[in-house]
Amino acid sequence: MSQRHSQKDAYHLILEAIDVGVYKPGDRLVESDLAERFGVSRTPIREALQRLETQSLLERDGRSLIVASLDHNQMSELYQVRRELEGLAARLAARHATEEEIKVLRDMVIADDALVGDPQALSRANRRFHVQIHLASHNRYLVQQLDLVHRTMALMATTSLAVQGRGEIAQSEHNGIVDAIEARDEDAAEAALKDHISIAFMTRLKQDADIRERS
Repeated sequence: MSQRHSQKDAYHLILEAIDVGVYKPGDRLVESDLAERFGVSRTPIREALQRLETQSLLERDGRSLIVASLDHNQMSELYQVRRELEGLAARLAARHATEEEIKVLRDMVIADDALVGDPQALSRANRRFHVQIHLASHNRYLVQQLDLVHRTMALMATTSLAVQGRGEIAQSEHNGIVDAIEARDEDAAEAALKDHISIAFMTRLKQDADIRERS
């Protein structure tokens, strides 16, 4: 395996581990431990860590690198950007999505209804659903920007879908988004997805307030 491929693999291996919660905000990442865990030499691990730090997914704690965490202002900024970009993706999906892509979105909503009682599984399914809308926009630059936004979402230790009743509501919202895309109603698709993100943000704010009160 070439060093170029090793570096690429190391980056995605660490990124995936953060995304699925193996490494959580505040966790310290050590080159030697990561190299042993993933079976990759320390040089590509070091390059991958540098890349993740540049993307603000890792931050310095003295001489150590730790998984970054988001404060209230950063979370607000992230949701603001996500709302606008996701809304644009839904608008473009209503314009450009193929019939097959719309069918896949519809099938995802139906299948994901069975996951409502499992917040972590539903969270992963939610990510897949949103990525499918991004791809249906048929705009590679928008997809790239949304990919970075969704990576940063992994820095949140909890999912808003764990809040009582949120899973069912989110699924209903997903169904409405697909309805609008299928109807080729660009305004309705954009509005539905923006509202979906706004409600998710409000749910997370309430969730964080409850956590602070209990701590």
